[in-house]
Amino acid sequence: MTNKTTKLLLLAKNIKAARKAKGLSQNTLAEILNISREHLAKIETAKRTISLGLLFDMCEALEKTEQELFNFRE
Repeated sequence: MTNKTTKLLLLAKNIKAARKAKGLSQNTLAEILNISREHLAKIETAKRTISLGLLFDMCEALEKTEQELFNFRE
C-alpha cells in the first residue's frame, strides 16, 4: 500500500469517526453537505477522494479543524 493510499484510508477513518462522534448518520451529513449518501459512503471508505471545498464544508459541519481530520496518529 502506498503512502498516499494509507493517508487516504486514515483520512476516511477520521471523517467517519468524527461523523459518528457528532451523532450524525450518513444520510444526515450528506444532506447537510448537499451530496448523496453514496458519495459520502465512498469518501468514508476511501473509494473516492474528497475535494478541498467539500473538505472545508465537512469540517464546518463536523465542528472539526482540517488538522484534526488529518491527524493520523492513533
